[in-house]
Amino acid sequence: MATLGGSVKTLADWAKERDPNGKTAKIVEILSQTNEIIYDALYKEGNQTNGHQTTIRTGLPTAYWRMMNAGTPNSKATSAQIVENCGSLVSRSQVDCELASQEGDEKAFRMSEGKAFMEAMNQEMASTMFYGSAANPEEFVGLANRYSATTDANGENILLAGGAGADNSSMWLVGWGENTIHGIFPRGSKAGLEHEDRGKQEVEDGSSNSYTAFVDYWKWKNGLVVKDWRYGVRIANIDVSDLAGLATSQATTAATFLPKLMARSLHRLPSRGGIKPVFYANRTVCSLLTIAAMEKSISVLSIEDGLNQFGETIQTLKFMGIPVRLCDALTEAESLVS
Repeated sequence: MATLGGSVKTLADWAKERDPNGKTAKIVEILSQTNEIIYDALYKEGNQTNGHQTTIRTGLPTAYWRMMNAGTPNSKATSAQIVENCGSLVSRSQVDCELASQEGDEKAFRMSEGKAFMEAMNQEMASTMFYGSAANPEEFVGLANRYSATTDANGENILLAGGAGADNSSMWLVGWGENTIHGIFPRGSKAGLEHEDRGKQEVEDGSSNSYTAFVDYWKWKNGLVVKDWRYGVRIANIDVSDLAGLATSQATTAATFLPKLMARSLHRLPSRGGIKPVFYANRTVCSLLTIAAMEKSISVLSIEDGLNQFGETIQTLKFMGIPVRLCDALTEAESLVS
């Protein structure tokens, strides 16, 4: 699904509307290969120069049963305005001009060197989408710090998988949409990772001696809006070793068995209409669920043919028709959620 309502798109969709120099589209494709949340997430341009102000409903008006010859009290809905900020992720690379010339194709060599910077930014951005903290004002707040305690107002959308050891992870269900959860980029800026070729410059080595280098600058301005928390569900405290052995908290008979919690999480969403629902898990959890699907030991898990962002046929793990995506940014050393 490319768009919802026409105003939210994936980074690949935004890239297609850019100048046809090919650079941005190529970068977006590279980024989407390792942390699939970056490919799935829907984005819209913020209404502020460094973020987005949104209005959320905080209370409904009161409805009354009326009797004849009796009036009706006034009531009203309540709302609140929240400003979500964008973070600016940057990186700078420099390649010795002499080294680049020895490689023959300078442009290809610089691009090859730049892939390491793009991958580093990809990993940092994906990690921030999950673990970004308000304690670090230079970044935006990620999902884990929004769904962090079962006693919070959104605590009913945190399901505990029973883990109590040191190898715990989370699985997420996100219903992407314009009025639910989506990414943002600052007003008047460009979506996704941007690259600036700053050409040849005099730079200094570690001993303050100068040499000529090709300089490239990378920047990525991004934020996250949770407009309706009901469309995000965190399955926390997944004991990975239990899941691998289908034992203890992840025994198939346990109430905390992951597929059972995945089914419960789907019913936490108010509606599946007009949204793009996706599960996210790390490599270990995805691999174990894939094995279960291959063995047909869990009928609601399936491996289906689909298309990736390149139009190539791939096999996708699904749970009750909802795709399960790989995100290496999700760690196996999360603090226990209570």
